[in-house]
Amino acid sequence: MTESVSPKLKEQFGKLVDRRLMASLEACVRCGICAESCHYYQADPKPENTPFFRAEQVRSVYRSMFDPIGKIAPRWVGAKPPTQERMADLTDMAFTNCTLCRRCTVNCPFGVDTAAIMRSVRAVASANDEAPEILTQLADASIAREENMDLFKDIYLEQIEMMEEELQSLTGDPDAKIPVDVEGVDVLYVALSGAHTILPAARLFHETGTDWCLSMFEAANYGLFVADTPKAKKITDRIVKEAKRLNAKRVVVTDCGHAYTTLRWEAPNWYGEPFPFEVTSLIELLAGWITDGTLEVDPSRNTESVTYHDSCNLGRVSGLIDEPRTILRAVCEDFRDMTPSGENNYCCGGGGGLVAIEEAVEKRLLAGKPKAEQIRATGAVLVAASCDNCRIQLGDIATNYSLGTQVTGLPELVLNALIPSVSRKNRSGSERRVNSVTAVGD
Repeated sequence: MTESVSPKLKEQFGKLVDRRLMASLEACVRCGICAESCHYYQADPKPENTPFFRAEQVRSVYRSMFDPIGKIAPRWVGAKPPTQERMADLTDMAFTNCTLCRRCTVNCPFGVDTAAIMRSVRAVASANDEAPEILTQLADASIAREENMDLFKDIYLEQIEMMEEELQSLTGDPDAKIPVDVEGVDVLYVALSGAHTILPAARLFHETGTDWCLSMFEAANYGLFVADTPKAKKITDRIVKEAKRLNAKRVVVTDCGHAYTTLRWEAPNWYGEPFPFEVTSLIELLAGWITDGTLEVDPSRNTESVTYHDSCNLGRVSGLIDEPRTILRAVCEDFRDMTPSGENNYCCGGGGGLVAIEEAVEKRLLAGKPKAEQIRATGAVLVAASCDNCRIQLGDIATNYSLGTQVTGLPELVLNALIPSVSRKNRSGSERRVNSVTAVGD
């Protein structure tokens, strides 16, 4: 006798099963190649840590709902009904045993998208209020910020004024500003919460004479982590409406993997039309400015050995692989790439929102073991990363595995190596001011 399937659950899951997801559910031939590609399996080689195992648990539920044979003779096709216990196990697996890094997809001969399969489980969990509470709270807080903008605005502007004083001190220019809410700007810059992603960019925009202003909203989109598309769209919509209202020519997203991927690749599909502005990563701008000479740098100012961790979203998903290396080879004397690197680089183990889930600390530190081994093999002292979640995780695994490394960002290294325009003016006797924004490939 087969167990009944909840009509609500079947409806929720059925809405997610489009052709792309169905292809990933049906195309797997159980070859096992994905096992070696997964950082969870590399760290702890058990069958349950393979992408195939995780996806197969979802397939068993899928077959119980949608496979005619699975309904009649479930044992023949391995169909298992979505009992409460099974769904709880799947939810834990989707949020803490998979960072959605897609390294398995890149290495799968059939392109099975295990991340999409795991995301479907996250979506069902979110629909049933079973996603990790912290991720849901962070997503809701982003939406509440816009809904209560009058309460947030004055506090935010006071914080920006304090940052301006620091910017003026750092640049030596008493007129240096962090503009907010300016119409007709070339660049609307979307940072993360905190001065660490605002001040470095502000210094670089000041140096290049860029016509810019800072967004009222943060770039992070936790709606993506809980796979709640309506919520993710609401969070994105704050930035889209702001860019349209200000008539910004380009939205520049700070060096954050999921934030850039969401706005650049996911969001246009939600709206069904292209945006009336370009979406660019700060990394692309920096690489372009260094390549065309807008920024002049001296690599001898960064003498320590540096390696680079490719954020899964920026590198593997969005293809920003050459740009960070263009920057690092220009601003550092001793850049050492990891092996493997680029689209095959290992996930740090903290992606997919895992860094924020306190009860998953032990799992993510273990999952970071392959990355720790990669870093150790380079012998580098500094690890550059282009994602806040990655930076936190890389710092934690450095401590956990006694790597003796420090974590830094690309803008910080660029600023260390920067030859200010004032110095160039004094040296050459001619002033150069840049009013346009360029990026690699423009």
